[in-house]
This record gives sequence, structure tokens and C-alpha cells, in this order.
Amino acid sequence: MPKITGYKTNDVRFPTSLTGDGTDAMNTECDYSSAYVTLQTDTDLSGYGMTFTIGRGNDIVCAAIHQVADRLVGKDTEELFHDMGKTWDFMMADPQLRWIGPEKGVIHIASGAVNNALWDMYARSRKKPLWKLVADFTPEEIVRSAAFRYISDAITKEEALELLKSKEAGKKEREAKVRELGYPAYVTSAGWLGYTDEKVAHLTKEALQSGFNHFKMKVGASLSNDLRRGTLIRSIIDDPQFQPANLPPRDPNGEDLKGKNAGKTGCVLMIDANQVWDVNQAIEYVKGLESIRPWFIEEPTAPDDILGHASVRRALKPHGIGVATGEHAHNRMVFKQLLQAEAIDVVQIDSCRLAGVSEVLSVLLMAAKFGVPVCPHAGGVGLCEYVIHLSLIDYIAISGTMERNVLEYVDHLHEHFKTPCTINSRGRYNVPNGADEGYSIEMYQSSIDEYEWPNGSYWVGRRQQEEAEKKGLGLRGH
Repeated sequence: MPKITGYKTNDVRFPTSLTGDGTDAMNTECDYSSAYVTLQTDTDLSGYGMTFTIGRGNDIVCAAIHQVADRLVGKDTEELFHDMGKTWDFMMADPQLRWIGPEKGVIHIASGAVNNALWDMYARSRKKPLWKLVADFTPEEIVRSAAFRYISDAITKEEALELLKSKEAGKKEREAKVRELGYPAYVTSAGWLGYTDEKVAHLTKEALQSGFNHFKMKVGASLSNDLRRGTLIRSIIDDPQFQPANLPPRDPNGEDLKGKNAGKTGCVLMIDANQVWDVNQAIEYVKGLESIRPWFIEEPTAPDDILGHASVRRALKPHGIGVATGEHAHNRMVFKQLLQAEAIDVVQIDSCRLAGVSEVLSVLLMAAKFGVPVCPHAGGVGLCEYVIHLSLIDYIAISGTMERNVLEYVDHLHEHFKTPCTINSRGRYNVPNGADEGYSIEMYQSSIDEYEWPNGSYWVGRRQQEEAEKKGLGLRGH
């Protein structure tokens, strides 16, 4: 049986700040970056994982990944796979690393990269994509794979088992349905804060023709600018002339769109502030955007402020605007409290801010018990590749529904992955199907060689170009 013999990390950074991709009111300079880890064994079996930063954070995260991954060296893979919940507990139990969390911050997201790599290895060893590996588990195996410490007051293992057993009967039919239709997606790429109105309009029309009917834009820097941009997007997505001719019309009052403030063409607008406001600021600002009829405001305030989110939700409910959060919710306990406090209308898990698949399963189970839809965050390199697996697990095995769910799609950097996610003509994710793709996160070595910091060929070339430009300016100054 394979044993884990070692690991390596790569600090891979893409220069997305040059084009404004990823820009929002809080994060104005984003170089989408992957703190990437490969778990190695004494056979040809490997596991690939990563966590996401927007640049220099990779320095710290890669150092933390070394500390976390070292705990797995020498372990028998089959023993680890046999009880992934127990394995997760073991990974999180180094007392000296736990002290600088516990279960949050850099150590936690580094643990996410390593746990994801281990799940990737597990799926590859069984010749299944990750979603299929977990969807084929028995209810008992799913419960055994999840992290339950500190959440038993919200959901017990027994309740989780009962919930999963209640969904067993329709799993095959749901799998067949999603393979045929794809998983619903929404587009963020049209609404980055750094884009011109012309670019926003062009990308919105392009997304409509690609089959999307849910659109998200960034807000929070200027109310007047946000109103202008939101009105622009609304004027396009609500206009029948821009709707794709190859798709049937959508019913804005249908079950999948009810309560989402859909326009007459069945299109939905969401807004995202990336934590820029205090609670009262958030309430007043979003009231000022009521005319563009957003379904929800995402991250209206600090991600740890559970009661603040509850206040925002209560205040905006009369205005028909919901609240979503989760991409910076750093563990299952934050989600537990958000759900218990009735603070959110949409759960937005992040595939690598939570500490890997085992903790994600816990949040999916809690959300299903509380009846709140899960629409994962996927803005960033590799996250779209990850999260389609998580949404498929949720739909097929846990919540049993995808009718109101939408999974974020950002059209950046997929070409660097060996098994990139794809979107069909209905604006839906296709189901990953490769026997050897695991968690779909293996990166091309050529991409690592080009964009690894600081000595990848792109970064070396850029420094040389900047030096040449400096010398040229110096010469012209004489």
C-alpha cells in the first residue's frame, strides 16, 4: 500500500492586477495566486491541492503548508482514506500549530490545501473524480468523512445520517439529471470594479449569449457609480433583445427565481461589497441601491460579525434584499452561528478557506438541515475547478436540490489546469468526468515554470523589462 513520502510546494502568481480582474472596493490590486502543494508517495500516486491568495500572502501560506504537510509523511494512504474525518482531526491536532489558530488564519487555509490534496489523492486512487467518489459513499461513509467537533449543537452525527438516508433514493436520478443539464452558474467576470462601463456592457451581453441569467457586480466605492453600473447591467439583462435565441424564455415567477428580484426576462442581479462597510453603513448604502433590485448583498460587513450580518438581514428584508456571505468565513463554527442566528439567505463556502473537503461536508450538512442554499465562492485561480465538485456532492447526496442554487463562474486562468472546468450553452457547469482528474486541480508544469514566484520565466522577464525601462528613462534624462 502506498505511503506518503514527502511533499513540495509552489508559489504561483498570475499578474491579474494588470487587467483589473478581481478588483473590488476592498481589494484594488489582485494578483490571483496559488499556494500549491503536491503530496508524494512511494508509488506513482500523487495528490494535488492549493489554496488561494491575491499575491504576497503566498510567502506565508507556503511556509505553513510545509508545517502541516509534514504531519502526513510516513502515513499509510489507505489508513488515512479509511476514515477521512479521523484523518482531518489528526491533521488539525498539532498543538503548536493549533495554538496560532485555532482553526483559522494562515494555518487553517494551509490545512485546506493539504486536506484537498489528500482528497485528490483518494479520488485518483479510486479512478473517480472527487464528486463521484463522495456521491457514491454510503451515508455512514459521508458522516465518517466530515468534521463534527464543535458543531453538534447545530447538527449531530445521527441527524446528519438521517438527512443523508432521506436523500439516498433519488441519487441516481439526480446524477443523471445534472449530467444532462449541467449545474447552474452565475457570472462575476462582467462586474469587476476596475472595468470601464464599455467593458461591463460588452461582457454582460457576451455572458447573456453564453446562457447565463445570474450576474454579480462589485459595489462599495461610490454609490453614484454603483447605481450607474447597476442600472447599465439591468438595462441589458432585462432587455429581451439581448436574450439568446437558442434558449427558451425564463419565467421570473418560477420556483427557481421566486424571491430573487428577477426582471421580466428572468435575469437576476447580485451585488458584492467585500466587507467594506460597518453594519449601519451597509444598511443605508444598500437601501440606496434598491432601484437596481439585487437578489442579495454579499459580504456587507466584517466576515466574523455574525450578529452584524443578522442586523443587516433584518433591516434589508422589508426592501426585498437578502444577505449572503462565506468566502471569508474561516471555519464551520462561523457558518454554524450564521445559520443559528438566521443571519444569511445564502451560504457561500470557499473551497480552500475552509480546511478542505472534510470541513466543507460539515457546512453542507448544516446548510441542508437549516434549509439554506449553498452557492460557493469561486472568484480566483483554481476555485471554479474545485467548487463544481462540492456543488455536485451537495446536490446528489446532501441537499437534493439545485433549482435555486447558482455556482460562481469566473472566466480566468482555467488554461493552466490539466482538467479545467467548462460551461455549456445553457450557462451551466459541465460535470467533470475524468477517471484520473481527482479534484481537478493539477496544474501544468509549464504554467508553474512560467509563473512561479520569483524565478518563473514571466516574473524574470518582467523584472528585466522594468530594469530596461528605468535605464531608458535615465538616459533620456541626460
